[in-house]
Amino acid sequence: MSATVHTTIRLTMAQALVRYLSALRTEDGQPLFGGAFAIFGHGNVAGIGEALYQYRETFPTFRAHNEQAMAHAAIAYAKAHMRRRMLAVTSSIGPGATNLLTAAALAHVNRLPVLLLPGDVFVSRAPDPVLQQLEDASDGSVSVNDAFKPLSRYFDRIVYPEQLLTALPRAIAALTDPAACGPVTLSLPQDVQTMAYDYPEEFFAPRTVRFRAVPPVEQELEEAALLLKNATQPLIVAGGGVLYGQAGAALQAFAERHGIPVAETQAGKSSLPWDHPLQLGAIGVTGSPAANALAAEADVVLAVGTRLQDFTTGSHSLFAQAQLLSLNVNNFDALKRRGLGLQADATLGLQGLSRLLGTWNSAGQWLDRAQQAAHAWRASVASITGQREVAGLPYDGEVIGAVQRSSLDSTTRDIVVCAAGTLPAELHKLWRTSTPGGYHMEYGYSCMGYEIAGGLGVKMAKPDSEVIVMVGDGSYLMMNSEIATSVMLDKKLIIVVLDNRGYGCINRLQQACGNASFNNMLPDSAPRIDFALHAQALGALSEHVDNIAELEQAMLRARAAARTYLICIDTDATRTTEEGGCWWEVAVPEVSTQPGVQAARARYDNDRLKQRN
Repeated sequence: MSATVHTTIRLTMAQALVRYLSALRTEDGQPLFGGAFAIFGHGNVAGIGEALYQYRETFPTFRAHNEQAMAHAAIAYAKAHMRRRMLAVTSSIGPGATNLLTAAALAHVNRLPVLLLPGDVFVSRAPDPVLQQLEDASDGSVSVNDAFKPLSRYFDRIVYPEQLLTALPRAIAALTDPAACGPVTLSLPQDVQTMAYDYPEEFFAPRTVRFRAVPPVEQELEEAALLLKNATQPLIVAGGGVLYGQAGAALQAFAERHGIPVAETQAGKSSLPWDHPLQLGAIGVTGSPAANALAAEADVVLAVGTRLQDFTTGSHSLFAQAQLLSLNVNNFDALKRRGLGLQADATLGLQGLSRLLGTWNSAGQWLDRAQQAAHAWRASVASITGQREVAGLPYDGEVIGAVQRSSLDSTTRDIVVCAAGTLPAELHKLWRTSTPGGYHMEYGYSCMGYEIAGGLGVKMAKPDSEVIVMVGDGSYLMMNSEIATSVMLDKKLIIVVLDNRGYGCINRLQQACGNASFNNMLPDSAPRIDFALHAQALGALSEHVDNIAELEQAMLRARAAARTYLICIDTDATRTTEEGGCWWEVAVPEVSTQPGVQAARARYDNDRLKQRN
């Protein structure tokens, strides 16, 4: 009997890596990876750079201008695809690699997949120390890439070419795990990238990557159903897991059948259409009065796919009186705050609960009140965003209204992208969308500078949507270089810059904590920055407008434009939407010579009494 012959193909480690990634497919036949962002340097240009060139027809490479920004774009691409597709990111060693660290943390916090491929120093150590190499006299194995270890869901340093046979399947498993999803880092020493090995040809055979839906345990379902049946004032809090689990339809069916109102976290906004009768709107620190009022009186809160961060829970004071039931694919999140955990995929969990609840429905008076509150809040939103004539400078809510009025189908075609500052609060309350993913907010890490890069990633994922980046002047100045990338890649964005001359959000927080305004706002002597002219220099079309009426007209021009279009408008740094919101714990100094700080500390001590232990 003849032995089975396994054919091999001789490839460098870098070539094998790219070839393997390019063969992976989703269940609907699309490539799992949309390609790679790359900024080349001496740690990756000769190895993985050559491999990306060789496979450029099946695995596209996109050039960017900043390593952190290109990783943000890759993360946004995965978020827009509800974690079903993703991008790789490669950098040189040294600063190119460490520029990726902020993005790695962002992806980890938000549970979003991105494959990071930073170059690393020579394994042979023959030329040590190379340019940009960090040296540690006590540990010869250390490189700056070790900093990725706590920021990665899976980390490996590829020191032999054949190591890919084990490392790559593990990397893909981590990237596509519904519970442990997040960034994966494969550290690639530059000499090993170029080493050859006889790889089995079968390793590169096209394969389908399946996304698992974790089923609920029947006993946990029964306990959860019993808790809900005993509730008279239940509330659903919809988190990002609803969107990533593609559970919007299941959520709507569950809420309607059992008469339970729904509030949405920052990550979960767009889970339910904005005008649904049971849609209470945003919850928490940036929440609507409808959602927060009912949360304060709910006896059972069903938290679906949310990690229950402090902005959602009002630092654990908002629904402290309620029994918590957490439906989450991640057991770590399901067991938070000593609630009853139901570990399962959002769709399967909701469907299983509905089966056991049967015809049970929440009390009629509670349901009526919820629908009335939801209707009243929608009317308030229409009033706030409908303001066309404004005395003095407009504020963010009025700008949001003008942006949405500029399109007849904005609730279905537009995707708004934002991340930090005042805008997340205003958009969470006021943005209206009927499309899952129509609200793209990075608020797990709230990373200034994500906005424009994230918008680029969203546009790459959703080319037929109008992607509108709303960003403050502070975030814009931190990171704006991917405007040039959007023009270069022909990925049109509409960028609306709200210029309030500084860090207005933190300035208000600073004063709310009793301190004087300090080191946040630009002084009158500071130069006036011409954001429109700056965007033109990067290749975009642009203009500055003086009021809401001019903004509406500029938005029409921006929508008709063929390339990235930036509009800047001056805004009021002091005004915000007064309706809604709740307490957020920000520690105030216990000892201070300032009377304002002393008063703020007294309020802080009193507010902490409302927290759930």
